[in-house]
Amino acid sequence: MLTILFDGLAYGMLLFILAVGLCVTLGLMNFINLAHGAFAMAGGYVTALLMNRLGFSFYLCLPAAFVVCALIGVVLERTLYVRLYDKTHLDQVLFSIGLIFVAMASVDYFMGANPQNIVLPASLQGRIDLLGASVGIYRLFVIVTCGLLAIALQYALIRTRFGSRLRAAVDDGRVARGLGIDVAQIFTITFAIGSGLAGLGGALGTGILSIDPSFPLKYMILFLVVISVGGTSTITGPFFASILLGVADVTGKYFIPSIGGFIIYTIMVVVLILRPQGLFVRGGAR
Repeated sequence: MLTILFDGLAYGMLLFILAVGLCVTLGLMNFINLAHGAFAMAGGYVTALLMNRLGFSFYLCLPAAFVVCALIGVVLERTLYVRLYDKTHLDQVLFSIGLIFVAMASVDYFMGANPQNIVLPASLQGRIDLLGASVGIYRLFVIVTCGLLAIALQYALIRTRFGSRLRAAVDDGRVARGLGIDVAQIFTITFAIGSGLAGLGGALGTGILSIDPSFPLKYMILFLVVISVGGTSTITGPFFASILLGVADVTGKYFIPSIGGFIIYTIMVVVLILRPQGLFVRGGAR
């Protein structure tokens, strides 16, 4: 049972890193970027290319995926996304869905339709005994890495000057500009971080998930489930929601495989009925 719990925890942590960037853009910037999964796919392909064709270490591929996807995010934010900040949510949804299909077609054309596979370093292969359970070393690595990232993100949002400026820019951009805050720069940096986190999630996901051109559409619904259950007003909300959904999904598929795939959607429906704003919402959030 503990083995299932650890596997579910690792899956949940991976869901968090994949979805937290969407939580940042949707909850903090009030921008619906459904193309978030395309950045995660890019991180997976960057990792596979660097490892399989250039011989890079997996450990170096993780920061490389973050940086590459963050840079892509900066370019797209400054050239495309910035034009849609004051548009309706429908315009944002239609634009980002179109971007998904462009990304999928581009990857399929240049890289082919086959899933990208990597060979994890020997230090991350195998299993160890932990608290009486057999735990995969790589899954334990994912749990620790994502846990540390969650703590760092929460600290940056709550305790740093950048976090306070970001909250001010979101709450009232005009007043923030009057106080000397460069709102455009704040949004660009925030979008870059969100894109980089998606890329990092895709890089980590190459060892667990299938990275192929259909990835953005295949996992988009899971990103939306995470932020629907956890809410978008905090970082801790999607974090605990990801853990809940990851453990529920793995446990359900193990004990009742015939309906295990529907469990997370059932949780989402129940949460939306009882708490439409999400389970973990900051006071005053709507």
